[in-house]
Amino acid sequence: MKILAIEKELMPVDWKNESQTLIEEAKSAYKLMLSGNLREIYFSENKNAVLILECEDKIVAKQLLDKLPLVKKGIIDFEIMELQPYTGFTRLMDLD
Repeated sequence: MKILAIEKELMPVDWKNESQTLIEEAKSAYKLMLSGNLREIYFSENKNAVLILECEDKIVAKQLLDKLPLVKKGIIDFEIMELQPYTGFTRLMDLD
């Protein structure tokens, strides 16, 4: 199942003091990509991470994301949503 995860900061952070944590975060994201669970990763215009995951469900996605260093430190969390297939095209076709 495809999962959309949008990062939200939980507290103000001086990112200059978190350089080692950011390196560890990048390593963790890379490992998730190699595992096949992280399919795409972006930054929004507001510099929030946006991830597309592939895993069984939202529960598994949450478990994976909870292992990220910035989440473990309580700096960020994620809004997690299951992505469902778009069915709107069926309205354009006579399926009878």
